Amino acid sequence: MSSSCENYGTPNGTACACPPGFGGSTCSQPGCGGTLFQGSSRALASGTPFANLTSCACEDGWTGTGCNVCQTAQACQTGFASVQGTSGDLSGLSSGKNNTLVCSTTLRVYAAGQMSCSVQNPTLQVIYPGPSTLTISRTLNSSFTPLPNVTGFGPSGSVYAQLFYRGVEQFYCTADSCEQDLDTDDGGSSWNCQNLACTCRSGTNFCGAVRAADLSMIINGLNGRLGISCGAPSPDNNTAACAFSQDVIDQVFGSAGLSLSGCTFGECIAQSTLNTLSGNFTMDGTDDGGSSLSGGVIAGLAVVGGLLGLAVLLLLLGMAGQRRARKQGVGALDRSGGVAIAWSDVSYLVPQVDGASWLHRRATKDTETQKAVLDNVSGHVTPGEVMAILGPSGAGKTTLIEILAQKHKSGRVTGGVSFPGTGSRKPRVGFVPQQDVLPPMLTVREALLFAARLRLPEGVTDAEKNARVDDIMERLGISHVRDVRIGDGEKRGISGGEMRRVTIGLELVSKPDVLLLDEPTSGLDSVSAKKVANVLHALAHDPDNPTAVIASIHQPSSHLYHSFDQILVLAHGRALYSGPGGFAPAEHFTAQGIPYSQGYNVADYLLEIASEPPVGLFDLSSGSKTGLHSGPPGSSTDEVEKGAAGSGIDLENKEVVPEGKKSWLQGSHYQATFLTQLEVLSGREWKILRRDKTLFFAHIAIACVLGVFCGGLYFHTGITIAGFQSRVGCLFFLGALIAFSALSALYNVVEIRPLFLRERSASYYSPTAWLLSRFAFDVLPLRIIPTIIVATITYWMAGLAQDAAHYFKFLFILVLYTLAMTLFNFLLACLFRNGGIAILLSALTALYQMTYAGFFVHLDDIPPVLRWLQWLCPLKYTLEALSVNEVGSGLMIVDTLEGVPVNVSAALIMQTLFGFGKNNYYRDVLVLFAYIAGFAVGVVFVVWLKVRERR
Repeated sequence: MSSSCENYGTPNGTACACPPGFGGSTCSQPGCGGTLFQGSSRALASGTPFANLTSCACEDGWTGTGCNVCQTAQACQTGFASVQGTSGDLSGLSSGKNNTLVCSTTLRVYAAGQMSCSVQNPTLQVIYPGPSTLTISRTLNSSFTPLPNVTGFGPSGSVYAQLFYRGVEQFYCTADSCEQDLDTDDGGSSWNCQNLACTCRSGTNFCGAVRAADLSMIINGLNGRLGISCGAPSPDNNTAACAFSQDVIDQVFGSAGLSLSGCTFGECIAQSTLNTLSGNFTMDGTDDGGSSLSGGVIAGLAVVGGLLGLAVLLLLLGMAGQRRARKQGVGALDRSGGVAIAWSDVSYLVPQVDGASWLHRRATKDTETQKAVLDNVSGHVTPGEVMAILGPSGAGKTTLIEILAQKHKSGRVTGGVSFPGTGSRKPRVGFVPQQDVLPPMLTVREALLFAARLRLPEGVTDAEKNARVDDIMERLGISHVRDVRIGDGEKRGISGGEMRRVTIGLELVSKPDVLLLDEPTSGLDSVSAKKVANVLHALAHDPDNPTAVIASIHQPSSHLYHSFDQILVLAHGRALYSGPGGFAPAEHFTAQGIPYSQGYNVADYLLEIASEPPVGLFDLSSGSKTGLHSGPPGSSTDEVEKGAAGSGIDLENKEVVPEGKKSWLQGSHYQATFLTQLEVLSGREWKILRRDKTLFFAHIAIACVLGVFCGGLYFHTGITIAGFQSRVGCLFFLGALIAFSALSALYNVVEIRPLFLRERSASYYSPTAWLLSRFAFDVLPLRIIPTIIVATITYWMAGLAQDAAHYFKFLFILVLYTLAMTLFNFLLACLFRNGGIAILLSALTALYQMTYAGFFVHLDDIPPVLRWLQWLCPLKYTLEALSVNEVGSGLMIVDTLEGVPVNVSAALIMQTLFGFGKNNYYRDVLVLFAYIAGFAVGVVFVVWLKVRERR
């Protein structure tokens, strides 16, 4: 294109071929009067330095700026005849066709149509108070226009536009690759074009005549897409309201673009061409019958459909597995007990606590710098026997019980543990910890039935499980409190002795082959302790299912002591005595020169010996087989057992366990299928939520109060610049509220963590089933419902976008952010055992998010060394999406600055004040989905690998 041709005319020898309505050697002069058919011979407007149309008048049947828009068929026929004669041929017609010219005044373009509009915009009129008009030539198919390159110009699917101010052309634009879409419902139409280019005429009012209002850079920089949309014509005067839209124009004048009013339309076309083309809605002559879905929407629907399909598939597989498991029958359920337990040379070593650095202690591997909590301890218990492990604090009683129970230890374990009598099957080992960790909101029977449904094989019917639970309660003597809630320190339930028996019952439900108990009588009065001892004695001496029972006892009474069949005395990790109970230990030590006074409690006598044992007793009992002594025999290991052993330092285990080791490495086997686990866990969560309503109603009440408070604070926010800032402040307040309210999710996980650790170590269920049930019954009632309540109240009170589509998009973003923050707090709660640290980090993270959300500080003003942190801030994407959704409703800012009225798009103010991109809504949605997925994977990974019992 020659640089000397204006209005995007094309060089034609020494002159230029000009768009319709323009002429002169450079196409810079608009036509003045005459008709569109006259082309280059048409009279032109004059003026200095620019041609002016003010004094021009249109002939009959023609209207619009430049007189290019026909209004009657007579005008078209007269104009054509004046240049071609009455017998002239029309382009695109075959002989025999009706070549009568008519004037189409509809919005639709058949070949090449003209339109002329008045530009009405308050902001523009403040700067340029005179009349502004816009003329547009639209060419859909250049071959069908009556006179190509005269009544039409440019290739098919092109647009040429000119803006006039006070009769003088200010700038002109062109675009191509246009498509015409007709709205058959309301009679409107739209043109969507690409490759927009505009040129500002230097020296005109818009382009440099007034330096303070020079729009040259803005106009010359317009590019990309172009949209020309029009509503249905008015039946009174056949004019329509239209909009000239482009990204930059939309930012300045609103999302609808530059508003045009009083638009008139005209196209001279042959009647036969009109008849032929009357069925075509688009350039390719097809009618799609409606708008098609965008690629992004289709992809999103495909992902949602795929996830739903996967969920249904997994559910069907779970149901099939559950049904198959229930058909297999009970199997070996009825066979329990009859299994002995033996251990030989069991030792347990932990690093010395000597003030050395953490790195030095972690690198330490040799036995000389490790403390022996247990040293070559051996023993065995046969079915039908009850063994008591005696010893002072720090003797290693709990450590030995935990090793025999196959618990994960943080130190180094050596030795062998075997279970004679099991054959090829894995023994069922029951372990009762020293602390009673029970669900306080469940009744005694519900807690036992929960264990039965998860720890008994899937093939056992529910009726059999109920019968098993009733039998256990009867044997434990707790039937009278079967329907009493267990309770805790805050809400009193059953007594301490009853809690102890419930804990034992949780293990008895699974019919263990061997039962191990860690100080089952500690903290109980003598009567309660006797009841517990009677239960253990009856279990061990059951004639049908004799069971080996081992219990560590801290300081038994004489009566309790004589109920045990075997006694193991530990002192400083060494076995002083292992053999029959009763008076046999006293006779043994009397023979070693330590006299026993008749009538004295044998247990107290043994504890006195173990507290300060003579050195000779160690040599007599077992000797030093591995040289694991790490200090004088009289030094206490209490500090090591309860301090360094619980420090979580992982040392390389070198266990030599002929039979037990293999079964340990095979991992835990769950008796119930995954679907059953999920059902039973969900049932418990629902009962807890239904009974403990305080947390749920507290969230609902707070949501209502905060919704009213926030709605009142931003009540009916205005559409001024300050009002828009308040709108964004309202959205920011909601995001910050969600970030801090999610802290309760963290506390809930910290509170329930001990119960999960106990149940997981006993192979009740898989961590995934627990996470799903916990997430479902925490997120929906305590996160999503309160979020919807506070958001809905605030939304309508604040007067945000008043349509359903933007309201649901608003809720969608807040729900996504709620899910992300809930999962993030789940992750912190699982990462840190100390709830205080997790809560502190969550609060600091919320403050970080508030800083980088873009409300308090413009993101572009942050120093580059810190600016990158914004991309790690979920609240930033949430606030941006909420703001974009709000301005996407067509919100216009109407304000006055220093007496000058302002009417601009809220999108421009949003980008200026906060730096948010107006097209970033769906990007932000994807980013929030990525955060949800990332946090979810992190939670699953941490729970599986880290949240496990280590003793």
